[in-house]
Amino acid sequence: MILQALTAYYEEMLHKGKISAPGWDETFRVSFQLEIDDTGALVDVIDCREPATSGKKQVLLPCQMRVPAHKLRSSGISANFLCDNASYMLGADEKGKPERAKKCFEACAALHHALLDDVDTPAARAVLAFFDTWKPELAPSHPLLQSRWKDVTGNANFVFSYDGAGGRHPVTEDPELQAAWQRHYQAGNPDAPSAQCLITGKTAPIVATHPAIKGVRGAQSSGGSLVSFNANAYWSYGHEYSQNAPVSEYAAFAYTTALNVLLADRNHCKVLGDTTVVCWAENAGSAYADLGTMALFGIPADSGIQEEDVSRALALLAKGQACEFLEQTLIPTQHVYFLGLAPNAARISVRFFLRDSLAHFAAHIRAHEQALEIIRPSFDARARLCVWDLARETARRSSDGKYADPAPQLAGDLMRAVLSGGRYPATLLNGVTLRIRAEHEITRGKAAILKAYYTRNPSLLCPKEVLTVELNEQSTYCPYVLGRLFAVLEAVQDAANPGINTTIKDKYFSSACATPAVVFPTLVKLAQKHLQKLAPGSKIFYNQQLTDLMGKLSQPYPAHMTLPEQGAFEIGYYHQTQKRYGKKDKEDESNGSN
Repeated sequence: MILQALTAYYEEMLHKGKISAPGWDETFRVSFQLEIDDTGALVDVIDCREPATSGKKQVLLPCQMRVPAHKLRSSGISANFLCDNASYMLGADEKGKPERAKKCFEACAALHHALLDDVDTPAARAVLAFFDTWKPELAPSHPLLQSRWKDVTGNANFVFSYDGAGGRHPVTEDPELQAAWQRHYQAGNPDAPSAQCLITGKTAPIVATHPAIKGVRGAQSSGGSLVSFNANAYWSYGHEYSQNAPVSEYAAFAYTTALNVLLADRNHCKVLGDTTVVCWAENAGSAYADLGTMALFGIPADSGIQEEDVSRALALLAKGQACEFLEQTLIPTQHVYFLGLAPNAARISVRFFLRDSLAHFAAHIRAHEQALEIIRPSFDARARLCVWDLARETARRSSDGKYADPAPQLAGDLMRAVLSGGRYPATLLNGVTLRIRAEHEITRGKAAILKAYYTRNPSLLCPKEVLTVELNEQSTYCPYVLGRLFAVLEAVQDAANPGINTTIKDKYFSSACATPAVVFPTLVKLAQKHLQKLAPGSKIFYNQQLTDLMGKLSQPYPAHMTLPEQGAFEIGYYHQTQKRYGKKDKEDESNGSN
């Protein structure tokens, strides 16, 4: 299903002229151009790398060029046409294996002779003359290469350049050389067995190895494979290698090219933990992917889109109505795909793959946002919590403010829950609970997760009366009231001892949440001492709050509380704390206006 969807996307993009034709790679990374003259002599080495910022450093990155499609090389010697690395193009020894480098150069020369011997153009003759006259053993001492030998042999790719009648240009732009490559590519491998392709359904030569997929975070820089059978342990019924899952050369090129384009598009390719997420629409409309990524991962600052625009679009689509977004008309019945990929050595694992209509996705995202809705602090400017905000609430935060990656399984589980409208994963609740116990802090994100989790999973023992956006002062549910009571006790201590280093939250929050009977008698007695330090007005105010909350407790303090009851306690604490700070903010604004 994944490969068919990607192949269909490729064909739609090809129809619109937005992607490379079969046999070509529009975005291959090239570092240098080797300029040759009519005799095949190397006359210049042109650095076509571009300056870029990586962290705090300025680096040179290869530029993107259109070149013939490259083969996936895991081992052995296999040359590419017109564009390759230093071992193949120059015979340069990159790994201390001069004999292997010589064989690579010879293989590259043989390939070019096989394709260009019948092509009578100046560029073709120059390329063949280069391979006939170049001496690989003299490459390190060549005047144009000697000073930059480390760059040349440092994982760089090269393309030939020729200064002909039309001026200097890469030979990959020569029409006759392009035609020679196209004939070779379409002819395929004459030794390849033919079978019915699992993607297209047509009988065609089967590809032995699929092109590499690049851009998955944490995967090998040379790329990985979604489909691979590189050992006899994976073979069955007498089929070897990719015969176990026959895919034609065209289909393999189509799906990998489409996926590489999606992964290279950083506006629509997002990272959630160790999972790289891409989104696309069946009709290849870019606005569909824009809306999907903005709704789930937040709106880029330079997009010119407001939160209201995204919310309005989701609301209309969820009702089955078309809408305008980024100057495109979004159709609610259009199929949209979300694919999550994770690294796995030389292979790539699929974390999730979701396909549905845009209307259904919009409805599920809106339901997810409503489940998360909770009162937010005045300093929190975020209108919505994206999935990365939720995942980050389960991760440890270091002293320099950076977050560790969330649990690997969480990314796929969370995305499936959001986009399918299913139950939130237990890994989300467990992660948040562990962070609360370790940090003794209930942020907006953590409180929203608790509320959403118990709202979406109604079978758990957490009553709806506490799963509200704001404080429910009428609730008498014991764990919720105890959470509110703890927040008031903390406020009393803060009023009596401003700026205290260690508060009751630091010392007692976890135990008060899990075993109230052990902790609350001590905290109430401590609060009476704190009240004695307050001014009469403040003392009366806090006494009234404590009396009101204690009156809502119709039973003794529980000896133990279950996980859902602890969730109600934490939500009650958050609600009461936000009411306290919200009142202070209003008083400050009132005093400022006077």
